[in-house]
Amino acid sequence: MEKIRLIPTDSTEAEEFYVLEQARLGGKMYLLVTDQEEGDGMALILRDDADADSGESLYEVVEDENELSAVLLLFSDKLEEMGILIED
Repeated sequence: MEKIRLIPTDSTEAEEFYVLEQARLGGKMYLLVTDQEEGDGMALILRDDADADSGESLYEVVEDENELSAVLLLFSDKLEEMGILIED
């Protein structure tokens, strides 16, 4: 499982996440990540908001309910395979 390090805008310390899946929707890249490699953990869906020309990524947590529902559909098969339960 790929590990990524992200630095929140309000901090200087990096946080590590494990990438479970990635998908593209409407020209944006989305990542399904978790904070635990195995077992129970917190999962987030991140959207890359960086300009395509920048060569870097700028991830934001998806919070909009409509956008989140659409992206969860893309990840639903993978989530089911992995036995991951989504709680509201």
